[in-house]
Amino acid sequence: MSNEDNRMDTTFRELAADPRVEAVPFAHMSLELGHLYMDDFKAGKDHLKAQLAKVVHWANAARAAISERTGPKTRPRVSTCFLIDDYFTQFSTPAAVLPDLLDAAASVKLEIDYLARESACAESNGIPLAEMVAGWLTTVPPEGFNGSRPPAVETGWVCNGERSPSESQEAMRRTDWAPPVETGARNHSVFADIELWRDRGKERQFSCAYLAAIWQLLRLGVLRYEGSTVVKPRQVKVTDFPQRWDELPPIVQLRDGADSFCGYRTFSVLPYRFLQVEHAVRVILSQISAPQEPIDQVVERGRRDGVPIPHDVTERIEYMFMSDW
Repeated sequence: MSNEDNRMDTTFRELAADPRVEAVPFAHMSLELGHLYMDDFKAGKDHLKAQLAKVVHWANAARAAISERTGPKTRPRVSTCFLIDDYFTQFSTPAAVLPDLLDAAASVKLEIDYLARESACAESNGIPLAEMVAGWLTTVPPEGFNGSRPPAVETGWVCNGERSPSESQEAMRRTDWAPPVETGARNHSVFADIELWRDRGKERQFSCAYLAAIWQLLRLGVLRYEGSTVVKPRQVKVTDFPQRWDELPPIVQLRDGADSFCGYRTFSVLPYRFLQVEHAVRVILSQISAPQEPIDQVVERGRRDGVPIPHDVTERIEYMFMSDW
């Protein structure tokens, strides 16, 4: 077993064995207002403004929906967040990019409470989040599984059912073809085979879908490391944004008095190009068995707050996908 495998196993045992699990505060909803990639930034501030102007209407609708759930006597607690890709591409600098983003948001009367770096979904403050969550993968083998395919933690792939059998190469003979089958399909299958990571020599690159799944877990407040929360927003003034992305805190709090970063529910307003990624996110999350105590804390906190919370994290995630034009 490699040193990396030893580290992953140790992390998982420590989490499972530690009975002291820190509680975190919760908003009723964590409202994601978008992702920023290099192409969005290169398109200019007018492009950012146009994209955010479309988000406003759906963000208002999400706020109205959570208000109906909390009732007229409760002020709905809603925090807004924005994710920036500094994992696959490190473009420009925070000092140059982020003021443009915040100016564009302010121009359409959209308030961003928190900014997060996508690389923080892989590693945050020295905590190897992506490796830790990989130790929680508990893929359920489909009916008739014969053990011929290694587990997801070894291959870096998960699927939502049974794959087609591979063709036999013996004597150039082809076996009978069989279609893939989605687990729990309704009438017809929608099969997805999802890459979590790929190893490039000694380096492991995690996929966008896998990091997006961890992003959801961060926002849902169920991640702990040795019992402590990994969600620790830090306030940074616009004038103090650094020149390097790795000098920016993993999660930046922009506004005094903002509601809590974590939410009982998450709602993401995203362009259609993220639809495949977010379908993959739900498949990944359905095969992750996180430690139960943080989830129990959320359920109990919601009960005291008068908000029923399901144990299944995928039932706490909602989306609005919009066109790019």
